Amino acid sequence: MKKLFFLIATTFALCSCNIDEEFTIESPKIILDNESGIYSTKVGSSITISPRYENAENAIFTWSINDSVIATTPTLQFCSNALGEFYISIQVETEVGEEKREIRVDVVEVEIPIVSLANAEKGFVLALNTEIKFTALVRETSLPTTYSWQLNGEVVSNSLSYTFLAKELGDYTLVFEAKNEDGADKIETKIEVVEFAPASWYFEKTDYQLVAGRIIEVGPTETQNLENANFCYKIGENIVQEGTQQTWMCNLTQVGKHEVTVTAKVVQGDKIETLTQAINVNVISSNELHYRAKTENSSADWNKVYEYTPAPGQFINELKTGGFDGNQTTPQAAIAYAEARLSSNNWVSLGGFGGYIVVGFDHSIDNTGGYDFGVLGNSFSGSSEPGIVWVMQDENGDGLPNDNWYELRGSETGKESTIQNYAVTYYRPNGEQMSVQWTDNQGNSGEIDYLKTFHNQDFYYPNWINKNSYTLRGTRLEARNYDKSGNGSNWILPEYEWGYADNFSSTDCTLTNNKANRFDIANAIDANGNSVELDFIDFVKVQTAVNTKSGWLGEVSTEVLGFFDYSMTKE
Repeated sequence: MKKLFFLIATTFALCSCNIDEEFTIESPKIILDNESGIYSTKVGSSITISPRYENAENAIFTWSINDSVIATTPTLQFCSNALGEFYISIQVETEVGEEKREIRVDVVEVEIPIVSLANAEKGFVLALNTEIKFTALVRETSLPTTYSWQLNGEVVSNSLSYTFLAKELGDYTLVFEAKNEDGADKIETKIEVVEFAPASWYFEKTDYQLVAGRIIEVGPTETQNLENANFCYKIGENIVQEGTQQTWMCNLTQVGKHEVTVTAKVVQGDKIETLTQAINVNVISSNELHYRAKTENSSADWNKVYEYTPAPGQFINELKTGGFDGNQTTPQAAIAYAEARLSSNNWVSLGGFGGYIVVGFDHSIDNTGGYDFGVLGNSFSGSSEPGIVWVMQDENGDGLPNDNWYELRGSETGKESTIQNYAVTYYRPNGEQMSVQWTDNQGNSGEIDYLKTFHNQDFYYPNWINKNSYTLRGTRLEARNYDKSGNGSNWILPEYEWGYADNFSSTDCTLTNNKANRFDIANAIDANGNSVELDFIDFVKVQTAVNTKSGWLGEVSTEVLGFFDYSMTKE
């Protein structure tokens, strides 16, 4: 601090002594209105910085960034449309001196509470006197947020969930809104209440190929309001199955093409609703199967990824550990990503339940009577994320995995807790860094949690899936994960006895670091759970087998690192 000293000597005629007086004038001082010197504002919003000043009469004020003057007033109004940290100098200068201080302004994102609601765009049709529970998803913010559900303009709930009871016929508009000091977001859906909800079904496949002597399941993959319907399967005029069973275990033995017609009739009051679908089944002899023998140039390893369709998960689209680069916006690019990862011995994540990968080999893998092929994973003691393994023969000889999948039996096959034909539908979130909602065909719903602490990709929903929702089907095992600590800090994922990929099994792991599980083609089963005799296979599919999550560890997701013909390695 600078001082100016004035020495004033004055001699008074009436006094015999001299009086010396000293006057001090101090230089200016800056006292910030925030002791830390760090300020925060939102993108596009203005912040006022108002320091106090001492000894600043007739002072000159200069605010600058990188020596560029941005203001010459005692207070600063600062606004930026760019994110980041801005270092700003404030200088105060008077005749006797100057002081300079530096502050920092952090410009952060506006935290508007983006909302999502599963199936909102499609709307809902409900039968009279039925109910449905809606649960909205709101992107997490650091700000207090309020919620409201409005039914035809009237507020009916202020929580994240609302249960609608279809008391009266008619059309309803349901709106969910979330609001905080930064803004608001809302989503709207339509509800139609009818006397009887219309019946519908969906067929994932209507053309089948069957090897004579085997059984395949034929019929609709999804149904709505057909619980009490009568299903009739006919070949020509011959009824092959009739009753409440929705699918048909087709066991035709006559070689050739068969045209099947399936009809569903449901009685609703005095109204009968009928649905009809044509299905084609081509039966071939086992002698027509296309076997590809090994040659001296054959490789033990997989040679092609045919499909890569993961469920949403923390490593999907992830640019660091996950190895994505943002260019995986088509199924072909996703396949190329998976091939590059496996080729470099890196893991590929299958995400939550149902996520899968399909690979092939440059030869048919023989059923040798023991272990026939292996799948590399990254399991270890206390960390098993089981994947169901399926196998396929190239029955039609076109070189593509478009024939029939057969599940390989495992230790959980046939148990009451294991669910066949389990299906989960995942919904694209409306905003970045939001959890992913899901519903299943058992009436349950939940979320794949977004873990901000560990990942920062925009979406867990695969970038190459263009639809706003997609459904994955398969066999679901009962989850075994649990929190050993009791406070959420130590999650354990126990192994299953045998028969699954990415599983720390004492039965089927290889002796090399226990990282590969081995599989026997003789364990192939059909849709009825009966053994299927396969002399060889051409394609392998691995699919995440559980629908669960482990707190801060996130969803349980199967990882694979490679596939190999075990008969050529015998590790």
